[in-house]
Amino acid sequence: MRNLIKIWSFISFAVIIFITVFIFVFILYKGRNALSLDFLLGKPEGIILGKEGGIFPAIIGSLYTSIISAVISSLFGISAGIYLVFYNKNKYINSCFDIVFQCIAGIPSVVLGLFGYAMLVLHLGLGKSILSMAITQSIMILPFISIRIKKVLKELNTDIINSSYALGISKSYTIIHIVLKEIGIKALSIVMLAGALAIGAAAPLMFTGAVINAPLTTSIFKPSMVLPYHLYILLTQGISESNAYATAFVLLSIVLILNFFAVFLRFLKISKSGIKHE
Repeated sequence: MRNLIKIWSFISFAVIIFITVFIFVFILYKGRNALSLDFLLGKPEGIILGKEGGIFPAIIGSLYTSIISAVISSLFGISAGIYLVFYNKNKYINSCFDIVFQCIAGIPSVVLGLFGYAMLVLHLGLGKSILSMAITQSIMILPFISIRIKKVLKELNTDIINSSYALGISKSYTIIHIVLKEIGIKALSIVMLAGALAIGAAAPLMFTGAVINAPLTTSIFKPSMVLPYHLYILLTQGISESNAYATAFVLLSIVLILNFFAVFLRFLKISKSGIKHE
C-alpha cells in the first residue's frame, strides 16, 4: 500500500510538471515571432492599436497595481491575523471572521470589478485609476493573505512568546519585536504569492482603471495599461494572435518568477531555522 501511494504521488507530480511545462512551451511557440526586446520595451502601435509595438506600459502598470494592492491587503490581512490569534478570545467572532473571509474568497472576480466600479469609480469619485484597480485587487487577495498569516501565527513556538510575557514584556512589544520578526520572511512570501495571484486577474481591472492605451504614469489617480486586459483585448478583438500569445508568455513568466522567489524565501527561512537549531 505504501509503495502504491509513492507511485501515485510520483505520477501526480510528473503530470503536474508536464502540464506546466507544456503550457509554457506551447504559449512560447505560438508567440515566438512577436517576442523581442522591442516588444518588451516598446509601446503599442499600429493602425489597429496593439497589432504592432510592445507592452512595456502594460508590464509597468501590472507591477505597479499589484504592488500597491499587495501592500494594502497585507496591512489589513496581517492586522486581522494578529487580532484573531493574540487578542480575540471569542470563538464566535473568530468563526464570523472565517466566514467573511471565505465569502470574499468565493466572490467572482467580475463581481468584484463591478463593485469596484460602482463604489470606487462612481460613488467615491476616484475615477478609473491605478488606485481604484489596486483597492479592488486588494479585496480579492485579502482572504488569501489573512488566512495564511493566521495559520503561520498559530504555528509559532509559544515558548518564546510565553517567555516574553513572563519577563513582563507587554503583548504589543512582543508582537512588534518578536512575533513579526519571527514570521517576517514567511509573511513576505505570502504577500508575494498574493501579488502573483492579483497580477493575472483581468475582471477587477477592466471596470476600474484598465485602458487600451496609456503612457507610463507614476500617478495613482490615472488609468493605466495592464497585461491581463491588454491580452483580453488582443484576443477578443482579433487584433494579433501572435502578440496575444507573447503577452500571455510575459504574464506567465512574471507569475512564475514571483512564485519562485516566494518559494525561495520559504526555503531560506527553513535553512536558517535548521542552522539555528543545530
